[in-house]
Amino acid sequence: MNKIFEIPLYPYTRSPDQDADRPVRRKVVIVGAGPIGLAAAIDLARQGVEAIVLDDNDKVSFGSRAICFAKRPLEILDRLGCGRPMVDKGVQWNVGKVFFDERKVFEFNLLPEEGHRRPAFINLQQYYFEEYLVERARELEADGAPIELRGGNTVTSVQQHVDHVSLEIETPDGPYTLEADWLIACDGAGSPIRAMMGLDFVGRVFEDNFLIADVVMDADFPTERWFWFDPPFNRGQSALLHKQPDGVWRIDLQLGWDIDKEEEKKPENVIPRLKQMLGDEVEFDLEWVSIYTFQCRRMEKFRHGRVLFAGDSAHQVSPFGARGANSGLQDTDNLVWKLKMVIGGTAPETLLDSYDTERVQGADENILNSSRSTDFITPKSEMSRIFRDAVLDLAEHHELARPLVNSGRLSVPCVHDGSPLNGNDALPGGPSRARPGAPCPDAPVGDGFLLDQLGDRFILVTFGTDAPDALSESGVIARRLALHTGDDPSGALQERYLGDASTAVYLVRPDQHVVARWPRYDEGETRAAIRRAIGLE
Repeated sequence: MNKIFEIPLYPYTRSPDQDADRPVRRKVVIVGAGPIGLAAAIDLARQGVEAIVLDDNDKVSFGSRAICFAKRPLEILDRLGCGRPMVDKGVQWNVGKVFFDERKVFEFNLLPEEGHRRPAFINLQQYYFEEYLVERARELEADGAPIELRGGNTVTSVQQHVDHVSLEIETPDGPYTLEADWLIACDGAGSPIRAMMGLDFVGRVFEDNFLIADVVMDADFPTERWFWFDPPFNRGQSALLHKQPDGVWRIDLQLGWDIDKEEEKKPENVIPRLKQMLGDEVEFDLEWVSIYTFQCRRMEKFRHGRVLFAGDSAHQVSPFGARGANSGLQDTDNLVWKLKMVIGGTAPETLLDSYDTERVQGADENILNSSRSTDFITPKSEMSRIFRDAVLDLAEHHELARPLVNSGRLSVPCVHDGSPLNGNDALPGGPSRARPGAPCPDAPVGDGFLLDQLGDRFILVTFGTDAPDALSESGVIARRLALHTGDDPSGALQERYLGDASTAVYLVRPDQHVVARWPRYDEGETRAAIRRAIGLE
C-alpha cells in the first residue's frame, strides 16, 4: 500500500524555460502540487488558461492527511472531471454518532433529503486524491491543454513588479528565473512564498495536541463518523474514528498540551493507546502516525498584488469539521473564473478583490466554527467542562440539547451574503437556501441532476417562464437553461428554488453561486446583474 508514496508522478525534467536567453513569461504559475494547487491548474487549463505548477516534490503526500471530502467540493471536482474516481474509490457516509463515556448520546444525518447526486461526505486518503488529480492533469496535457507539472522545482525568491511576478527557482540542473503574469501560492501551511513576502497568519493556536493514527485492520465498525467524549480508553480526553478505503481506519486521540511529540509518535507508545481503544484481540498494522496542534488562523488578505494565496497557505483550521481541503477547493473554485476573466480582458483586475472579500468571509466562518468546536471538545476551565458534560447528558434524551453538542461542525459551503458581486433578491417567497451569494443546491432534473447542466459559465435558469436563449453583456454570454417543476416529480426543484413562487429566473455565475433572482425575466435587471457580477458596477 505504501508503494504509492514511492512513485514519482511528475519527476524532474529539464524545461526549455531553463535554456532561454531571458526569463520566459507565463500566464499563471502555481506553487504547490498538492490538492489545491492541482485543482487550480486543472480548472485553469481546461478553460484554456496556461498554468505551470512548481513543486520541490515529485510524489503524492506521505500519509492519508485530509480524508473527509464534503458534498460541495465533490460537486466542484465533478466539473473538473475527477469527481467520479473520488466517489468510486471513497467510503461514502452521511451518519455520525456521538458518544459520552460508553453511551451513545445521539446521532445525526448530514444529508437527510433525497435528490442529490453526491453524498454528504466521502472518506478517501489524500494520496489517492492527489493521484487522481495528477492523472486528470496528464489527460488534459495529452489533449493539448496548457498545463505543465514541474517536479524538483523549488522557488527560492519572489519579486513583485507592476505587471508580473519574478521567481527564482532551484532545480537539480541549477537555478533559473521564471516570470508570471499571476502567481497562485498553494504551498501549504508553512508556505515559503508567504514567508518570502514577509507575511504571516493572525489567529489562535490552542493548547492541545492530537494523535492521528492510520491503522490497517479488519473491523466491523459501520461506515459512520464516531466521536467520543471522555471514553474509557482515553479518559478526560476525546477520540474519533473514521473508515477509509483499503481496510484503513483513521483514529484521532486527544493527548493534551504538555507532551513530547516525538516520543508520542513512536510505535511503542502509539500501539498501547490503540490497543486500549480497540482491544488486545484486534490485530492491526500502523500505516501512518502524526501529531497536530489545533490552529485557527488566516492571512489578513488573500490577495497581494499579483500574488494570490489559496488553501492552507492562506488559512488554517483544526481538522475536526473537515474544513481544510474542502475550504481550499472552494478557494480555487472562487478564484479561477475571476482570474480567467481578468486575463481575458472581460473584467477589471479589481474583480480579484472580491476573491479576497468572499474567501476571507469563508475562512472566518470556518475559523469561528472550528474555534467553537475546539472550545467544546477541549474545555479550558472546570466550569466549561461541567457545562459541556451537562449538555452531553441532556442530549441523550432531549432533542433541544443536541444542537449544543459540538464534536466538530462539519464543512458546509459559505453563503456569500453581502458580497459586492450579488444582485437583487427580488423573488417573493424564494427559498433562503438559494438566495444570492449561495451555491446552487442540486436537484433531480429529468434523468440527471441540475448541477451537471449548470456547468462553469454564466447561466440564466428559468422556472416556468420565458427568457431569451442567450444574453450578451459586457463580453459575457449568459445562456438560458429552461426548467419546469414538472421536470422533477419529487418536488425538489419547487422546494429548493421557488418556494412559494410559481415562476422564477436565476442568474448563476461560473462557480454556481447565485448572483440574483426575480419572479420573471427583466432584461435591464439581468444586464445590470451581469455587470455587477464581473466587477463593472
